[in-house]
Amino acid sequence: MNYSLAAFSEPRGVMRIFQFIFAICAFATTSTFSTTVVCDSETLFTANYPFSFVGSCKNNTQTIPLDVSSDAQFFVATGVLSLMYCIFIIAVYALLDDFYRSKSEVPLADFMLTVILAIFWLSGSAAWSNGTVELKRVTNPQTLIEFCTCEKASVTSFSKLNTSLVLGFLNFFLWASDLWFLYKETIWFQGRPTLQPDAAMGGAGSAVPNI
Repeated sequence: MNYSLAAFSEPRGVMRIFQFIFAICAFATTSTFSTTVVCDSETLFTANYPFSFVGSCKNNTQTIPLDVSSDAQFFVATGVLSLMYCIFIIAVYALLDDFYRSKSEVPLADFMLTVILAIFWLSGSAAWSNGTVELKRVTNPQTLIEFCTCEKASVTSFSKLNTSLVLGFLNFFLWASDLWFLYKETIWFQGRPTLQPDAAMGGAGSAVPNI
């Protein structure tokens, strides 16, 4: 089967490669994150994906409920969908680029699906940002000291989770900025009538009345 890498010398192809890489990074940093909550040298619970659990204090008389699974799962699902779409459209660019350019419906579909995924990244990142705030609140050492009557409480670093949020909004930027390059491939852009210089001069000349 013939293939062409011409699309990857253009912004639309280069952007897909970046989107592919950063989509993997975004959902991987979220789905593999885990934090351990320790109270007086005793592990209370471990919070990991999808972040739906009921932790308990060491005396088991108090529970610490937390459920931000919908936010986390939507964020990860957006990353997986983006990854799958990047694989698909990269294959189209490489193997079916002539077909892509010859059928006006294909660039339009590419543009619209990219719009949808850009919206998913924005809403998913915003939702997961809210979920992360709630997760940090519940596992805050000061909260645990007061709630579980610990003398000393600690929780492992959230740096990996903070990175996932940065990657989420970075993915939104990548998908949203790609829309301009994809728009230029659609009939909406290429089908616009252009004014020819000769026609413009002729039209101006014909408008001059005879004296």
